[in-house]
Amino acid sequence: MAVGKAVWGIDIGQSALKALKCRMHEDGFWMVAEAFDFIEYPNPLNQAGAGSEGLIKDALREFLSRNDIRNDTISISVPGQAGLARFFKAPPVEAKRIADIVKYEAKQQIPFPLEDVIWDYQPMPGSHEEEGISLETEIGIFAMKRDQIFRSLQPYLDTGIDVDFVQLTPISLYNFVANDQLTINPLKEEYDPANQPNSYVIVSMGTETTDLVITNGFRVWQRSLPIGGNHFTKQLTKDLKLTFAKAEHLKRHASEAENAKLVFQAMRPVFNDLVTEIQRSIGFFQTLDRKAKISRIIPIGNGMKLPGLVPYLGKNLGYDVVELDGYQKLTGTEVTSAPSFRENMLSFATCYGLCLQGLKKSALRTNLLPQEILVDRIVRQKKPWAVAALASLLLACALNFGFHWQAYNSAHIPEFEDAIRKVTAVESTSQSYNSTDTQLMTEKENLEMIGRYVVGNEENRRLWPELMKAITVSLPTDPELALGRVSDKPIDQRPDLQIEAIESQYFPDLSMWYTEAVKMKYAVTLETRKVILRRLEEGKEASPSIDKELAEEVAAEAAAAGETAPVEEETGSTEGTAAEEEADVDLTEVEGEADPEDELAGPSAEESGWVVQITGYHFHNSPAARENMGAQYVRNTLIDQLDRGSIELINENNEPEIVSMKELGISHPIIAMDEVPRTVQITNPKYDPPAMGSGMGDEYGGGSYGMNSEEPIDPSKIEPPTIQVKVYRFTVQFCWRESPLSKREEVRRAAELAEAEENAANAEMENY
Repeated sequence: MAVGKAVWGIDIGQSALKALKCRMHEDGFWMVAEAFDFIEYPNPLNQAGAGSEGLIKDALREFLSRNDIRNDTISISVPGQAGLARFFKAPPVEAKRIADIVKYEAKQQIPFPLEDVIWDYQPMPGSHEEEGISLETEIGIFAMKRDQIFRSLQPYLDTGIDVDFVQLTPISLYNFVANDQLTINPLKEEYDPANQPNSYVIVSMGTETTDLVITNGFRVWQRSLPIGGNHFTKQLTKDLKLTFAKAEHLKRHASEAENAKLVFQAMRPVFNDLVTEIQRSIGFFQTLDRKAKISRIIPIGNGMKLPGLVPYLGKNLGYDVVELDGYQKLTGTEVTSAPSFRENMLSFATCYGLCLQGLKKSALRTNLLPQEILVDRIVRQKKPWAVAALASLLLACALNFGFHWQAYNSAHIPEFEDAIRKVTAVESTSQSYNSTDTQLMTEKENLEMIGRYVVGNEENRRLWPELMKAITVSLPTDPELALGRVSDKPIDQRPDLQIEAIESQYFPDLSMWYTEAVKMKYAVTLETRKVILRRLEEGKEASPSIDKELAEEVAAEAAAAGETAPVEEETGSTEGTAAEEEADVDLTEVEGEADPEDELAGPSAEESGWVVQITGYHFHNSPAARENMGAQYVRNTLIDQLDRGSIELINENNEPEIVSMKELGISHPIIAMDEVPRTVQITNPKYDPPAMGSGMGDEYGGGSYGMNSEEPIDPSKIEPPTIQVKVYRFTVQFCWRESPLSKREEVRRAAELAEAEENAANAEMENY
C-alpha cells in the first residue's frame, strides 16, 4: 500500500517529455508507480526553426491537461553538460567545520563568482564520523550558472508548475542505479577504499549527447559524450541522400528495411565513434581510480533501441552489457505493464531517480532550485493566512492597548518618570556594551579558527614543492655553465639526466615496498660507496664503473661473507640489466664500520608514506666517461644526492637553512630497473640544413656557407643531420615519509636539547 505524498519526476529531453508519478510503499522498500506520461514533440528541439521554447510549453500544457499535479511534489532534471560536478576529500576536521571548508573549496573549484551560480554540496555515501570528527569524507559540489537555471525553469513558471527539486541528469541516473541496480546499499554500508565494490557504467543515449556515469554506489564519475541518436540519423541523410524525417523513420525500423545491410553500413562510422568515446572515457576514469573494478555496462535511453547497437557495444567494449527489462524496486502494475511505458522504459531511468529524490530515498539529495523562487512560493502560499493572522493580531493589539491604557491611567504617577528614564538609559547602555562584547568575541573566535586553518594548510602545501625541489637539486648540473645557456660540450659528455616522468604511490604500510629485493638493491649502493671511499684512501680511481678490477673488489667483499657477486663484463653499462644480480651481497659488510642494520633498516610495518618513481635516461656514456657512465653515473649523481645530499629551505623564522634529505623524509634510493646502454640515432643539434639558392648541385649544397656558388666548401665542416650516441634508460625509486616544517623543527630542537644535556653532563664529569 502506497503512503505519503506523491512525487512527479519530469525529464524534458530533446525529442520528448517523460514524466513518472510515484509514492513510497508502506514497507519503505518498494516505490509504487501511480501514473506516467510520454509526450513526443512534433520536431526535435535542436532542429533548425523548431522553436524549442514553444514546443516545451505546449508539451507541459498537454501534460497538465492529462494529469492532476495538485498537492504533488515536482522534481525536474537539467542536462549534465550545463552543470558542473566536482569532488574533493576533506581533511579530518570537526563535522561542524565542513561547511566552511566546502565554501572555500567551492571558490577554488567553481570557475565563476559564487553569486553568479546556484550550487549545493553533500558528503558522498560511506563517509563516517568518530566523536564529532569527520574522517575520510569525500564531498561532492554541484553547480550551475544562475541564468541557465532560470532558463530551464522558465517553461514551468510560464505554465504555473511549482518545482520543488532541480537535479543534474547524471546525478539522477546515479540515484537510480544506487537504489535499483546495485547489490549494496550505500546509505547503510561503509565504504572501504581498499576493497571497493564493483562499478557499473551507465550509458544513457539522448538525442544529441550521451551521458556516461560510472559508480560503485559510494563514488560517482560522469562525462557527457558528444554523440547521440540524431548522429545516426544525420549519417543516414548524408550517405543515403534522404530527408531527416525519412532517415529517422529508417533508423527506427532499420531491421525491417529492404536493404538492412546498407543501412547498418551507413551507420557503422557512428557505431565506431560511440565505442571509441566510451572506451576513452572508461580508460581515463581508470587512470583516476586504479582500484575501481568495472563489472558491467547498463545501456539506457530510447537511442539504445537501435537494432544491433547493444550487442555491438558488448562485443567491442569487452564488458558484460546488461539490457534492462524492468525496474527491480518499482511496482505498480497499471504503469509498469502499460504498452507505452514498456516501449519507452529505457527513457524513464532519469524520472525514476528524480522520484527517489522527491521521496527522500536517494543517495544524493542536492537541490539546485534558486532560493528566491522557493521564498516567493512560500510567501504566495502563506499570503492569505498571513493577511488573516495580521488582521487578528491587529484586533488583539487594539484590545490589549485598550486594557493597558485603562490600567496605566489608573496607576500612573508622574514623579516616577525621571527615575524610570534614568534606569532605562543605564539598561540600554549595558545592553549596548554586552552586544558589542559578544560581537567582538565572535569575530575573535572566527579569526582564530581561520588562522589555524590557514596555517595548517600552508604547512601541508609546502610538502610537495619541497620534494620537487629536492629532486631538482639532486640532478647533476654543469658548474661552468651559466643559467639559461646550452652546453657546447658533446651530448655524450654533458653532465645531465633527462627526466621523462615522476610518479608516486601512497603506501599505508611501507614495508610492503621495502622487500628483500629492494633491500639488496640498496645494499649495492652502500657497498659501492664503501669501495669508492677505500679506493680514494689508497690513491686509486674512485669511480666503480666497468673497471674489472673494482668490480672484482665488490665481488670479493661479498665472497668474504660467504656470498657471490657477479663480475660485470665490459658491455658499456655500469650495471645494465644485471642490477638485481649485483644486489646479492652480504648485508653485514655494508658501510665498513657503520652498523649495517642501521644503514639497511627499512620502514617498519606501522609506517606509511610515499614511494616516488623517477623515469629517465642519459647520454653520458662516451668512451671518455667510461669510469662514470651508465648506472654508475646515476648512482654518483641522483642516487648519491637523494641518499646523502641536502637542500636549502626556508625555516619557521623565514630564514634559509640547510636541510638534509634524511630530515626531509627521503631515504633508500635505488635503481629499480635499467637496461644496457644501446646505440641510437638522435637529431644533431648543430646541424644546419642547406638554404635555398643557386649552386646547390651537391648533397650538402651551399645553405650554411653562403649563396656564392664560387666559394669553396669544406666537407669536414658540414655537420650530419643525425648523430649516434649511447642511451642508458633507468627507473629510480625512493621512499618519502612526509616531514613538514613543524616536525623538522621539533626534531631539531629535541636534538639540540639532547646535545646540550650531554655536554652539560660531560662538563660535570670533567669538573668532578
